[in-house]
Amino acid sequence: MKLTTWNVNGIRASLNKGLREYLFDSGADVICLQETKAMQEQVDLTFFGGYQAVWNSAEKKGYSGTCILSRVPWLSHEIGMGSADHDREGRVITTEFAEFYVVTVYTPNSQAELARLPYRLQWDDVFRAFIKRLERKKPVLVCGDLNVAHQEIDLANPKSNRMNPGFSDEERDSFTRHLDAGFLDVFREFDQSPGRYTWWTQRTPDARMKNIGWRLDYWLASGALRPALKSCTIRDDVHGSDHCPVELMIG
Repeated sequence: MKLTTWNVNGIRASLNKGLREYLFDSGADVICLQETKAMQEQVDLTFFGGYQAVWNSAEKKGYSGTCILSRVPWLSHEIGMGSADHDREGRVITTEFAEFYVVTVYTPNSQAELARLPYRLQWDDVFRAFIKRLERKKPVLVCGDLNVAHQEIDLANPKSNRMNPGFSDEERDSFTRHLDAGFLDVFREFDQSPGRYTWWTQRTPDARMKNIGWRLDYWLASGALRPALKSCTIRDDVHGSDHCPVELMIG
């Protein structure tokens, strides 16, 4: 089974910049998208047949949002985490398959000067508790933009970015708690090399060409799924967003 995750930074714009081609070319059974910035009725995906879709859009128009497309029928799906304090921004969708859950997430950014860091850390705690509750029934795959580079190897300039949003000690420690709770950082199960990034700032000219990036997009997996994990690939050759897709093979 092939699954892929991609922060498209606006699905309507991305469809015209590479997403449309990727949908057809990826061959993925499950496609998880973040930062869709649209309501379902604003996006025409009729050209992409054979997939069922579930959307979670933010109350604020043009902001955040997630979507899962699947050609494998799911058993059930859930919008949000069941938390009134955290479910207004369209950040979480869960789909249940026979062998596991797939959860796509767009984790809140801690924002400039870490203004939203307290909320972000609270979010991480609530999200971790949510996926651990799911895990009581069956293993869990989590994917999406987690808005953190976990280790120095996960960004091009760690020293100058220390305590910047996405690389604060608090956010990194919070990600470590996901791993301590029994989840695997799947990409690092297969690839320990530096320079493997999934996001490149648009504020720095030629950042992507020069590979001045961050690894912000992940697949996490319940430890019980380790024997089934076949590969995890960062598709930095795919354009259409300031992020790139990350593909998972499991079977």
